[in-house]
Amino acid sequence: MLPTEKLLAELIALPSVNPAFLPPRHPHAGEQRVADFLAATAARAGLDVEFQKVLPGRSNVIARLSPRGKISRRILLAPHMDTVGADGTKFIPQRKNGRLYGRGACDTKGSVAAMLAALCELAKSKSRPQETEIIFAGLIDEENVQAGSRALVQSKFKADLAIVGEPTKLQVVTAHKGSLWLQLETRGKSAHGATPHLGKNAVHEMARIVDVLETDYAAQLRQRKHKLLGPATVNVGKISGGSQPNIVPDACVIEIDRRTIPGETEGSVRREIAALLAAKELSAKISSAKLAPAQPLETDVKLPLVQQFFRAVKQSRPVGVDYFCDASVFSAAGIPSVVFGPGDIAQAHTADEWISLAEVERAKDLLVRFFASLP
Repeated sequence: MLPTEKLLAELIALPSVNPAFLPPRHPHAGEQRVADFLAATAARAGLDVEFQKVLPGRSNVIARLSPRGKISRRILLAPHMDTVGADGTKFIPQRKNGRLYGRGACDTKGSVAAMLAALCELAKSKSRPQETEIIFAGLIDEENVQAGSRALVQSKFKADLAIVGEPTKLQVVTAHKGSLWLQLETRGKSAHGATPHLGKNAVHEMARIVDVLETDYAAQLRQRKHKLLGPATVNVGKISGGSQPNIVPDACVIEIDRRTIPGETEGSVRREIAALLAAKELSAKISSAKLAPAQPLETDVKLPLVQQFFRAVKQSRPVGVDYFCDASVFSAAGIPSVVFGPGDIAQAHTADEWISLAEVERAKDLLVRFFASLP
């Protein structure tokens, strides 16, 4: 078994489910088991290790490979340690046909293993950079509100490039969509179900709004395309209204997922939805349903370090993805960011999550090649 494969199998065997998806004090909750394991692995390789406390019992783990000389640039490797939930059997890694199965294999313990293995290999290599500091940051909470990456940038952390670990099929991603969740509420007037004409049905009003969002608004968004990301999208994902069949409902609430493209903001989206509803003689109270902003990413592909990374992985064109990740948080804080890692997002969060072991090893080798090209 290759060291990278062994590392990944050990990571899968350590449950690190985001506590947001589990009952309090669940034995599978939290990233600390993984953080402690990564810290010990990095320390054995001679890396400088520290923990950054973010939330009670939940810390980012940071491992540094310092250059032999004066630091002239800093590269951040930033995969996340948390996963979505699964039953207990999913934390027993299973190898089959060149794949490793288990919760988090693809999202993103494959990236964790490849990135840390690359750094540990480089620490023992004669091709270790002379002026570049490389920092591995295993982050908490990406699957919920990105508390780990937000805490890191709030600590005034700076880097010349962040490589955020996510399943990209080993492509360098320079753009991703933002994730905006909005809540819309209609108000009506309650009345007895036997005399509905005496009330105003908030659910009926909301039904008309849902139809407008899923037809007219969706069609409008399809005309607004980004060269790497395609069109912005809208999805009505949740609805709640009324209390019982024989009462005219006086309130109804929906929550929508609005995937944004560069140039769009929460304010601009809220204004355009309000204007569209007004044009249809409809109205709703619009508010944010996200605990933290999740903006789109668009990194300048002409930046020298980005171009150097492209050359290391032999990629000629930039790529965009639909999903949101920690790269946006780093970019918003002024750190140029790309997304890169083994695996396919189509496998993330699935019942039989898996990753190609050859791809994990290839990811490690490509990162080592990139680092070896740095002064």
